[in-house]
Amino acid sequence: MIRVVIADDHHLFRQGLRDLLGKEPDINVVGEAGDGQDAMDTVRRTRPDVVVMDVEMPGMNGIEATACIRKSFPAIQVVMLSMHSDPVLIRQTLDKGAKGYVLKKSVSTDLVSAIRTVCGGITYLSQAIDLTENEYDPLPRGTVPRLTSRELEVLQRIADGESNRMIADALHISIKTVEHHRASMMAKLNTHSLPDLIRTAIKQGLIDLK
Repeated sequence: MIRVVIADDHHLFRQGLRDLLGKEPDINVVGEAGDGQDAMDTVRRTRPDVVVMDVEMPGMNGIEATACIRKSFPAIQVVMLSMHSDPVLIRQTLDKGAKGYVLKKSVSTDLVSAIRTVCGGITYLSQAIDLTENEYDPLPRGTVPRLTSRELEVLQRIADGESNRMIADALHISIKTVEHHRASMMAKLNTHSLPDLIRTAIKQGLIDLK
C-alpha cells in the first residue's frame, strides 16, 4: 500500500485528489495539508511514501517544503503539482528533490501513474511536458537568469513593499499569478525567501532602489 499526503491550499481541490486516489486499491491517503509548514508537520506525523505537493502555497511554498522534506526524510518521494510548465520552475523542483512533476490539467490521467512511478525511484513528468536534456543543465557560472518583463515588474513592486493583493490589483492579475511569478523568479535566481530574492536582485541590478 502506497501511503500518500496531499498538500494544496485549496480544500476542494484536495478533496478532488482524495476522491481520485481513493479509487485505487494500492493507494491510501493518510493526511492533508494546506501549506508548506503544514505539509512538514503532517509528514512528520504520518511518514507517507509520497507527498503530492502544490508548487504555489502561502507561507512556505511547495519548493521550500520539498527541500525540507527531502533533507529530513530522504526516503519520502515528492510529486509536484502546478498549472505551469515553465522549464526553469520544473528544473528547480527537481533540483530541490522532487521526483515527479504533474500539470494540474493532467491530474486525472497522470497523477496515479506518477505516484506509482516515483515509488520505484523513477522520475515522472506529465506527458504534456516536453523538456530537452539541455534544459536540465545548470546555468553557466556568472550567468544572470533572464526574467520576463512582467516578472521584473512584479519584482520591482515587491521591492517597493507592495503586498500580493496590491500587485494583483495594480496589474489586473490574480493573486495566484503573482505567487507564480514570485516562485518563478525565486527559482531562476536560486533564492529561498523574499529578502534573499530582493538582495540577489539588487546585486544583479534587476531592480531600482527608491
